[in-house]
Amino acid sequence: MTSVRRGRRRDGGGPHPPRLRPPEHRVSPRAIAHWAIEYLLLWGLAFGLALGVAAWAGDTGWDAPPAWLTGRIGWLPYIVGAAGLLMVAVAPVWRYRVHRWEVSSDVVYTRTGWFSREWLLVPVGRIQTVDSKQGLIERLLGLATIEVNTASHTGSSEVSGLPVAVATRLAEDLAHRAHDLRDDAT
Repeated sequence: MTSVRRGRRRDGGGPHPPRLRPPEHRVSPRAIAHWAIEYLLLWGLAFGLALGVAAWAGDTGWDAPPAWLTGRIGWLPYIVGAAGLLMVAVAPVWRYRVHRWEVSSDVVYTRTGWFSREWLLVPVGRIQTVDSKQGLIERLLGLATIEVNTASHTGSSEVSGLPVAVATRLAEDLAHRAHDLRDDAT
């Protein structure tokens, strides 16, 4: 147990506990294309809806909202389109720079997030299932996602954007290690 006194810890460490280092591995660079396609589809749908709302509101002479809003409803598709283009161009690269993973002998370590970061350490001994999955876009790009599940929802982890061979090998390895650790505990 460590205690803090006058800015220094008793165990000889500095005034603050050590910081988590980034996990060792990045996801595949093809994950950028995967995320860009997903964002493009999502924002394309939002743009279509905004275009429909603007056309409907302009044609019907709808007077329920305030006049300042109905006069500017035609801007909605442009605003949604600009936000969508920004997200498609920036978000996948940003996400690629942040998303990392690592598996050591006793823990699965992931880092995710955009504006707020999440570091998740899942002990191998707590793993109940390891699933590998592929969506349509992932299949087209040769990528896969592994899900590491524990009894606790908050202890579960997911690593997306892995090459299929890496995801398959990693899922098998984790499943075997978790099984061996559970057998040792009995």
